[in-house]
Amino acid sequence: MLEEIEIAQKDGRPVYLASAATERVVRAVADHLGVFDGHVGSDATTNCTGKTKAAKLVEAFGEGGFDYIGNDADDLAVWSKCGKAIGIRVSGRVSRRLAAMPVEAKYLTDEKPSWRTWAHLLRMHQYSKNLLLLVPLLASHQLTPANLVVLGIGFVSFCLCASSVYIINDLVDLQADRMHPTKRLRPLADGKIPLIHALFAAPLLFLASFILAAGVSPAFFAVLLGYFALTTAYTFYLKRKMLIDVVTLAMLYTVRIIAGAIAIGVDVSPWLLTFAIFIFLALALVKRYAELATRLDLQLSEPSNRNYKFEDLGVVAAFAAAAGYNSVTVFALYISSPDVNVLYQRPQMLWFVCPVLIYWISRLVMIAHRRSMTEDPIVFAMTDRNSLLSFLIAGLAVVAAV
Repeated sequence: MLEEIEIAQKDGRPVYLASAATERVVRAVADHLGVFDGHVGSDATTNCTGKTKAAKLVEAFGEGGFDYIGNDADDLAVWSKCGKAIGIRVSGRVSRRLAAMPVEAKYLTDEKPSWRTWAHLLRMHQYSKNLLLLVPLLASHQLTPANLVVLGIGFVSFCLCASSVYIINDLVDLQADRMHPTKRLRPLADGKIPLIHALFAAPLLFLASFILAAGVSPAFFAVLLGYFALTTAYTFYLKRKMLIDVVTLAMLYTVRIIAGAIAIGVDVSPWLLTFAIFIFLALALVKRYAELATRLDLQLSEPSNRNYKFEDLGVVAAFAAAAGYNSVTVFALYISSPDVNVLYQRPQMLWFVCPVLIYWISRLVMIAHRRSMTEDPIVFAMTDRNSLLSFLIAGLAVVAAV
C-alpha cells in the first residue's frame, strides 16, 4: 500500500486518508505516517463509512476523480464512485461483487502468512521452556507411561496458554516493537499477520489451553490460571518495574515446575524450588543485559517499556552472576544434606554438576558481555554447542548418582 502511495505522490497526485474511525484517530494516524496530504474521518454526527464516505469524496474530488484503496464490503459504495478501485486483503465475496461493477479494478499483492510466520507469532521456538514441567518427573524418578501422558497434555496446555500471552504482549508492545532493531521483524509489528487475526487467535488459544488443563486436574487448572494471571500482569505492568520484572520472570519459570509436580501428584522439594528461583533469576538478568547492550551498541535510546538505563549494565551483569552462583551454592548444600540420600545411591557423583554449572553460568554472562548472544539466553542455550555439552555432562553425572 505504501508503494502505491509513493507512486501517486511521484505523479504529483494528492493522497488522503479516509476512514470510518473518529477524526481524532484518523488525524493521529495521518500525522504519525506523514505521507498524507489530508484526511477524512467520522465526527459526532456522521459515520464516515459506505455511502457517506463516498459522498464526501465525490464532493471533494468529483465522481470518478479519485482512486480508492479498500478491503471491505462497506468500500463497495466508494468503489462505485471512484476512477479506479484498488483492493487489498479483499475477501472472495467482496472481490466477486467488485468484479461485477463497471469500474477498473486492481488488486495489490498480499502474501498470505505462512505457517512459519504463525509459528514466529506463537513463539513456538519458546515451547522448550515448558519442558520444565518434566523436571519433577525426573527429580522424583517417577518415569511412568501414565505420568508422561498427563505431562504431555499439560505441556500442550502451557504452550497454548503461553502463545496466547505472547500475542497479547505483541499487541500491547506494537509501537515499541516497531522501533526495536530486531523486534520490528515480529509478524504483527511487520504487518505480516493482520491485527484482527491476532485478536481472534489469542482467545481461541486461551480457551483451548484451559480445556486441556481441566482434563489434567482442577489443581493443575488453578496453577495454569495463576500462571496466566501473573504473565498478564507482567505484560501490562510488571515488566516496566525495575528488578520486579526479572523476579516475575523467575517465578513464571518456577511455576512450570510446580505445575509439573501437581500434574503427576508429587511434592516439590524446597531445594528444587530454591535452586529454580536463583537459576531463573540469573537467566532473566542475562536477558535484560543483552537487551540493554544491543540498544547501547546500536546507539538507540534507552527502552521506554523497561525501567533500565545504560549505566545499569554493570550492575545487571553482577546481579546475574550472583544469582547464578547462589544456585550452585543451593545445589551444593543439597548434596551435603541428608535429603539427597532419599533419591540417590551415589550422591557424591552430583558434585560433578557444580563445576559444570559454574562454567555454564559464567560463560552465559561472558557471551552476553561480548554481544554474542540473542536476547533470550534459554533459546541461545538450546542452540549453543557448549551449553548442550554442559547439559549432557551434568545429566550423565545425575544418572551416575542414581
